[in-house]
Amino acid sequence: MNWREIGVTVSSAGEEAVADLFYQLGCPGVSIEDPELLRSYVESGTWDYHDFGEVALTGTSVVKGYICEDEELQAKLRQLDEGLKELLRSFPDWVLQVKGLTVQEEDWATSWKAYFKPTRIGQRFLIKPTWEDVVPIPTDIILELDPGMAFGTGTHATTSLCLEALEEIVRPRTRVFDLGTGSGILAIAAAKLGAQVEAIDLDSVAVKVAQENVELNQVADQVRVQKGDLGSVLTGQADLVIANIIADVILMLLPDLKRILKDDGEFLASGIIEHRSPDVEEGMREHGLEVIEKREDSGWVLLRARWQRHASL
Repeated sequence: MNWREIGVTVSSAGEEAVADLFYQLGCPGVSIEDPELLRSYVESGTWDYHDFGEVALTGTSVVKGYICEDEELQAKLRQLDEGLKELLRSFPDWVLQVKGLTVQEEDWATSWKAYFKPTRIGQRFLIKPTWEDVVPIPTDIILELDPGMAFGTGTHATTSLCLEALEEIVRPRTRVFDLGTGSGILAIAAAKLGAQVEAIDLDSVAVKVAQENVELNQVADQVRVQKGDLGSVLTGQADLVIANIIADVILMLLPDLKRILKDDGEFLASGIIEHRSPDVEEGMREHGLEVIEKREDSGWVLLRARWQRHASL
């Protein structure tokens, strides 16, 4: 099967908005190449070695989406074009350039591997691509991962913020719901900290990849991966609900949160570009939540929230 790779170069503030356009088209895979984030990892030593040369900061990112070249291709391209034009009308100062090419499915599934290196996150997590060798230290919690075409390697700020928070929150027997699990990295991390996890995703590719990664990390007895939305799949309530998605989807989830999050539970919302954080915070307040912690990294925000009457606990 052939896929049309559409690369949209956009001002960094527009990353999430463009990614959201691709998700609305039903793209099973969206990637964001952020030079600022890449250089920060190289210069900080987070990546022990790399082959990227000098990373130039341009103030822009490249958001790539993949659309199947079938009978719906042209209609989806027109929809994307209209969405991008609307963004330019709303934000005339943004850089916005579009390029497209045809790729084979196997190329799409493997070409990004050059950018995924062993990475340390937080105090204990060591993220290890399946094709790389590492020498762990005794306190390391190894997350072995092959994300395939699903989102989530741990190297993007949205995911690393979640991993750092999980280290502090999750205890043995914590019940966790991971909404939009992608590669399964957060579900696996929570399980290795002792949690029992329900991981869901609407994308069948993500569900397949997440299940494979769960088995690879030997936490299948702690993590159940399912395809579907929270209304049709999840039952009962969790101590912790994670949503590492995008701001608009998080806002859509808030009305259902009361059903799935315990009275003394916590909600971790990530994937929020900095300028959308006030919208999500306001939405949380309107639905009875209070933000107890806000973390930021490279223009991305994680919000940690509880039900208002438990905010002081």
